[in-house]
Amino acid sequence: MKVVVVGAGIMGLSTAWALKRRGHEVDVLEQGPFPNPLASSVDDHRVLRRAYGPELGYQAMVTEAYQSWSRLWADLGRSLYVETGVLYVSRSGDPWLAASVEGLAAAEIAVERIEPDEAVRRFPVILPEGIGQAVHVPSSGPLRAGEIVAALGRWLAAKGTAIRTRTRVVAVEPAHAAVILADGTRVAGDRLVLAAGPWSPGLVPALAAGVTPSRQLVTYLEPPPDLAAAWQAMPVLADLSPDASFYAVPPASGMRLKIAGHTFSLAGDPDRERVATAADTETVLAIARGRVRDLRRFRVLETKTCFYDVTADERFLAATVDRTVVLTGFSGHGFKFGAIVGEKVAAAVIGEMLPAALAAWAAGRVAAKVPRRPLP
Repeated sequence: MKVVVVGAGIMGLSTAWALKRRGHEVDVLEQGPFPNPLASSVDDHRVLRRAYGPELGYQAMVTEAYQSWSRLWADLGRSLYVETGVLYVSRSGDPWLAASVEGLAAAEIAVERIEPDEAVRRFPVILPEGIGQAVHVPSSGPLRAGEIVAALGRWLAAKGTAIRTRTRVVAVEPAHAAVILADGTRVAGDRLVLAAGPWSPGLVPALAAGVTPSRQLVTYLEPPPDLAAAWQAMPVLADLSPDASFYAVPPASGMRLKIAGHTFSLAGDPDRERVATAADTETVLAIARGRVRDLRRFRVLETKTCFYDVTADERFLAATVDRTVVLTGFSGHGFKFGAIVGEKVAAAVIGEMLPAALAAWAAGRVAAKVPRRPLP
């Protein structure tokens, strides 16, 4: 079978990987260079985390994701995951965090509740104000996102699939598993997978209904020398404060320290508004000042823009129409599922998984059955 994959981000490349492992022919089309710096997947890191509040379907998918990443690491010859753990801090009574603790404990996944004073003692880079509860989940950490994308491209090339760069798709023919390129060329296969991220709504408005491109900001920093060791030893920090929600990825294993807000802008054009300004940097830093100790002493290395494709409920869309699968709506939490999404989509494309089952799974509506027992 020949499958045309549009988009060389994590979802498109993972699908191509899974199909090539099964012996199918894949034609990958990318609108820019490869890796494309405008792609949502091309960044230093994304976080592979266990906690998912009341969303037990997505919590169960994380376990599947770990298994799928292991298969990918075996093919790539090395792991591109760093297990630092994640520390969640919030005000008392946060319902999302409470549901996360309950769901993880029921699934027998290690989770540690820490008294606020103890959290500040163990992790001295954070400020104590407003922390009513703290939870540490050891089995989580950063995925080296940009390195994963590049490594997948090399693996595909070694298997005979060269990514066709600067190949912009301007129209899609779902019934014919075909696309029209900007130069008028028509490319067709037995099946088509559209994984164009925030560009999907412009290509298939009906199938990507409800998906909004969202301009996001990330800032990379260098901590002062006296805090460097403490930051090296930090887990990922996720602050759930409703008025200043953000996450910070530690500079472990040669990575850069990154801070980014959780709030979606739900605005912007993914082909424009790409230059980050000084005001953008200040927007990010302002969110974190109340939690990160001595943030004024950090050196700003870079502020970048990134575009997510977001649905109102942050559920993923995997819509199948005729001979085409459209993957979109992966928001800020999709990358962690890249490898398993690729395997599931490949199964659906070759007829091993029904389209409705793929859609329900991608939307997080298939939860694992876990025993309920008293919390520790």
